[in-house]
Amino acid sequence: MSRKPYVPPRWFIVLAWYTHRALYRVTGGRVGLGQPKDRTHWGTMRLTTVGRRTGQPRSVMLGYFEDGANLVTLAMNGWGEGEPAWWLNLQARPDATLDLKGGSRAVRGHAATGAERDRLWARWREIDSDLDGFAARRSSETAVVVLEPR
Repeated sequence: MSRKPYVPPRWFIVLAWYTHRALYRVTGGRVGLGQPKDRTHWGTMRLTTVGRRTGQPRSVMLGYFEDGANLVTLAMNGWGEGEPAWWLNLQARPDATLDLKGGSRAVRGHAATGAERDRLWARWREIDSDLDGFAARRSSETAVVVLEPR
């Protein structure tokens, strides 16, 4: 069984999310995004989905790595229970937009399954050796989300 690494209290995680988005907005996007510097680091992107109930744009900052033309992220909800709202939105309406350090792009999202999920999960493990321990904190499987250019 994997050990469960330390996760800060929920209030701290939520505060970090709000702060990250605020920095991005206040600086006009000059702060808050970053490309992976190598295979052992993830980058930061801004994903904008359409709310499944409101129909309004909803943006979130996420970590990612590149897999060819695709970007890959995890629907982890700060390693808490439940699915993150952005992932529920993306499942309802797969088309979204990304803001990256080098510009924006239109994408379509889906959950990786089978061998693709196994390969991408192993790739995330190269970036974060505690990945299995973090995932063990959740009662449900963490979705590996693939964002393909459209």
